[in-house]
Amino acid sequence: MSAMKAVPAGPFELRRADDRFGAGIQALERELKRVPLETVLARANRAATRRGPTGSGAFGSMRPRPVDWYCFDAADNAVSYWYPQGLTCSSDAGTGGNVYVVSWYYRPEDGERGVRLTFLNAATLRYRHVLLVEARADGDIVPIDIHAGGIAWYGDLVYVADTVRGLRVFDVRQIFEVDGEAGEEIGRSGGVYNAFGYRYVMPQTGAWATTTKAARFSFAAIDRSADPDLLISGEYVDEPGRTGRVARWALDPDGTLRAGADGVAAALDAYALPGAKIQGALSHKGTWYLSQSAGSAGNGTLIVAGDKLTRRPYPVGPEDLTCVRGRGQVWSVTEFAGRRVVYGVPL
Repeated sequence: MSAMKAVPAGPFELRRADDRFGAGIQALERELKRVPLETVLARANRAATRRGPTGSGAFGSMRPRPVDWYCFDAADNAVSYWYPQGLTCSSDAGTGGNVYVVSWYYRPEDGERGVRLTFLNAATLRYRHVLLVEARADGDIVPIDIHAGGIAWYGDLVYVADTVRGLRVFDVRQIFEVDGEAGEEIGRSGGVYNAFGYRYVMPQTGAWATTTKAARFSFAAIDRSADPDLLISGEYVDEPGRTGRVARWALDPDGTLRAGADGVAAALDAYALPGAKIQGALSHKGTWYLSQSAGSAGNGTLIVAGDKLTRRPYPVGPEDLTCVRGRGQVWSVTEFAGRRVVYGVPL
């Protein structure tokens, strides 16, 4: 018997909502150069540190320490207005290599800059930020104002959790190089594109919208140990006496959710989470892994739910989860300034 209690999956029904994105991407194609992800990685302009000292603050009282970790550079570790949230990797995508992708949301209420993705090549210890945008039919671009609490990469598609709306979809084949460098501007002006100083933008290509508005989408992950492969999302809840739920959808080989002719994708199953403040959830070979936070002052917990529940020590501020299958490891990222690391522990 599983330690996770099954609950109705109906509240997690999603409907495909791709209609409004094609015209904007076509407009960008006429104005900007599309570049492959390999080029973005080859031109990575920031350096990560493997097993760097930032981990000391992030790991707190955790024993044993993670088996491996990567630290951002000093500026990204300290920045007070960008917060890392989601994590996925090339193992999820099935593309090979050793690439991690981190989502960050812009915290200030004024001057919204949206969401950025960090593509980290662990083989070279180099990384680069790419700004997520919405491309409009008139050729302009605008930032995307969501929390981006979780991401999942499958094939060419990157799913980004949109808390109250469902899932947004991006495509690593649709990355564009902007031709302006203004750090405080975004959009097209005088025939030049700016993106807050970022060199690359990735426009939204699709969406899966909640049909019930009775569920939240706080994190995301991929399960490649199932048949078919699965997309996972669920709810962060921090309310007395309540816990969230987690659900799974079947994936088609092209990376899209398996849907009917009406474009509706019903969740295959859903489960009650065994605790509050769950920041990430991952299923692998029938076992669930859940990251539970305890604020900025205390260590989090990795809850492992198989036939029974066990709890393992975890860093301060754990977020979304991903699985590096070739090494049998579950990875996460910590969010708090001065203590930001991408790290892995055994499954």
